[in-house]
Amino acid sequence: MSYRPSRLLTLLVSSVFALGSVVPVAPAFAADAAPAAGAKQATGKVYSQQELDELLAPIALHPDALLAQILMGSTYPLDIVEAARWRKANPKLEGKALEDELAKQSWDPSVKSLATFPSVLDMMSEKIDWTQKLGDAFLGQQTAVMETVQKLRTKAKQAGSLTDTKEQKVSTANEGGTTVIKIEQADPQVVYVPTYNPAVVYGTWWYPAPPPYYYYPPGYVPGAAFFTFTAGVIVGGALWGNCNWGHNDINIDIDRYNQVNHFDKNTVNNVKNGKWEHNPEQRRGVPYQSQGAQSKFGGAQAQNNKARDEFRGRAETGRQDLGQQGFDRNAAGNRPSAGTSDRASAGTSDRASASNRAGGGAADNRAGSMDRSAAADRGSAQPRASTSDRSASSAFGGVNSGARANDYSSRGSSSRAGMSSSGGARASGGARAGGGGGRRR
Repeated sequence: MSYRPSRLLTLLVSSVFALGSVVPVAPAFAADAAPAAGAKQATGKVYSQQELDELLAPIALHPDALLAQILMGSTYPLDIVEAARWRKANPKLEGKALEDELAKQSWDPSVKSLATFPSVLDMMSEKIDWTQKLGDAFLGQQTAVMETVQKLRTKAKQAGSLTDTKEQKVSTANEGGTTVIKIEQADPQVVYVPTYNPAVVYGTWWYPAPPPYYYYPPGYVPGAAFFTFTAGVIVGGALWGNCNWGHNDINIDIDRYNQVNHFDKNTVNNVKNGKWEHNPEQRRGVPYQSQGAQSKFGGAQAQNNKARDEFRGRAETGRQDLGQQGFDRNAAGNRPSAGTSDRASAGTSDRASASNRAGGGAADNRAGSMDRSAAADRGSAQPRASTSDRSASSAFGGVNSGARANDYSSRGSSSRAGMSSSGGARASGGARAGGGGGRRR
């Protein structure tokens, strides 16, 4: 069966809500909901230069390596939301312990790397509408996105905002025949995340309205500093991507990537020949909004969704077949059980009757072969055998009627009376025979 993309998205976002407190994710996705089923996906958005400036202004001044991880991670918005909530629930995990726990999660490796930077992950989660648009712009207009970052850096440098500090090193280089601005950590093992107001740091904003997206981390006092940094973060192996400005794409450090993610470079599906590639399956059904992203990945996503739906249909049919087979087996199994019970009951009844008869004969034989007075004593004690009779009859109490039980009781009483009378007569005869014997001596 097929689903509307918006309905599938709602189901996916609902599963995210179950992980923690609700954040304004659904409205952001809903605002850019995909066209109704049957509509062609050629109507995706093309972001204008103003929109690209607004989307990239909050992160254009981040170190190159961190910027690369943000761009990659933004293409998986549901992973971002889940990872941010998980990180808030595990704030004390650091270093190797954090890496070990992240290895157990199913998020894309680019999102896992961002868990090392809680302030960045929080920003992307709380501004999820911005994150989704950023990811779609990067997938659909990658060259334009990378060129916009360089344009913004040039403006910030001209405004005096982008300079060397103890936290970062700013340099220029010629790549691909173009002069580019690079931002690197002053200490390769420590990253300081910059915090700034994008409406100010680039100089006078060149559009009628300032950029709508910016984020201050907890504890920051707006206006306290023109350009500041969060506390340094020891990155370890968390950063394995970097910006390749000469080709406007993302390079991957394969050795570091494998060290952290434990994946073979030949089998991982978003690293090929040292270049990052988006994995549509990891998108988990979130529709692509930009025209370029739709044309590149929309077909693969539709194919994945169709395969998922077909699998669900086959699985449901299989469960129904298994349920029917289980019902048939149970029904067949009930018949032998009933027959076995009947045979067992009948056999038990027969054995009980045979045992009673054999017991009675044995008592008579013993009475005849031994002292008859002793046999008489045993005869008078015979009612104890009725306990066995009652026990045997009680085994059928749940099956037979009360009249049948009374019949067993009456026959038991008659049998005991007869045995008592016969035993007494034999005892008397034995006494006379004994006495006569004495007279003969």
